Amino acid sequence: MTIDDEVRDEQAADAFGPVLRDFGSFYASELRQVVGLAYVISGSRSGAEDLAQDAFLAAYKRWEQVGRYPNPGAWVRRVVSNRAVSVFRRRAAEAKALLRFRGSESVVPEHSPDAAATWAAVRRLPKRQAQVIALRYYDGSSIADIARILECSENTVKTHLQRAKQTLNAQLTEREQS
Repeated sequence: MTIDDEVRDEQAADAFGPVLRDFGSFYASELRQVVGLAYVISGSRSGAEDLAQDAFLAAYKRWEQVGRYPNPGAWVRRVVSNRAVSVFRRRAAEAKALLRFRGSESVVPEHSPDAAATWAAVRRLPKRQAQVIALRYYDGSSIADIARILECSENTVKTHLQRAKQTLNAQLTEREQS
């Protein structure tokens, strides 16, 4: 790398702003919401904690870059969202195998029956729809924030949100009528 390359990299990084020097404060302020987001997407409490830790570790390793982003929390949420779906599938298979091996039941997370049923229905949605619902209704992210987190257009987010709501409404209405 030449001096000119370093100057260009520094100028490009400055376009985003100064590096947030205190990763610890960032971590402390974001951890609870990121773990919660991972949980509602994955359905696994311990899996959610692992997903969040993996995402924060990735941010820490790239903190010189990630810390300059206008919203480093959005970057961490994108990492969690992208990893949650595939990790959930793998962990669900592992959990089933452990249950068969142990012959015992798993610990149920602390949710009302309605909330548990709703988030279970969300996890059955297509990947992007589940991510959009979790980011919007659990994390409280705006349409614009979700678009940035998932690296898609706001119209795409709105489409996923509308389709997810329609599917969930149909599923939950059907469940109530049963």
